[in-house]
Amino acid sequence: MPSRQLFEDNLAGPGLSVDLRRAFLEADTADALLAQLLADVPWRQDEIFMFGTRSPVPRLSAWFGAPGLTYSYSGIDLEPDPLLPALEDLRELVASVCAPGVSFNSVLANWYRTGADSVAWHADDEPELGREPTIASVSLGAARRFQLRRKDDPTVKVETTLHHGDLLIMSGPTQSLWHHQVPKTATPVGERVNLTFRWVHPARPSLSS
Repeated sequence: MPSRQLFEDNLAGPGLSVDLRRAFLEADTADALLAQLLADVPWRQDEIFMFGTRSPVPRLSAWFGAPGLTYSYSGIDLEPDPLLPALEDLRELVASVCAPGVSFNSVLANWYRTGADSVAWHADDEPELGREPTIASVSLGAARRFQLRRKDDPTVKVETTLHHGDLLIMSGPTQSLWHHQVPKTATPVGERVNLTFRWVHPARPSLSS
């Protein structure tokens, strides 16, 4: 079924608060960070339990944050690794361009090895993230499509392509009203690493989705 409504690149939609900053990181900086993360991050591929069977998650992941900030979803528990110095620096840089008062204490890294790796429709709307969380996402490596759709009307969609060094900031009611995904693609693409900065409230560190 064709989309009833499609907003391309301007990322405008009802209840959608997204700030897309192209080439937020200069190419040389993004190149060096990507190489370091691919080499140094303790990547892991978990299994997800759905419909009575276990299947490998179609990407590799790593979770970084303050001690005790366990990240849990779909039966997967991730214990935080200490933030690498490069991620500490990037966290501060990203927070500096967000709204006043926004800060981050954790980052989820995802490694999309090929076009067969993906993340399905979801929202970062766990209670531990707060009522209207700010989620800041830095893209490194190959360009990939990024899509959003309204929870109450999936025909209302937004789509753009995220490139090497881009920064995408989602805030306001976005997580409560919209889902987002990085779909699979049959087009040959290179590796992509995505860094998603967020604030997890330490009082309730376990997330679920």
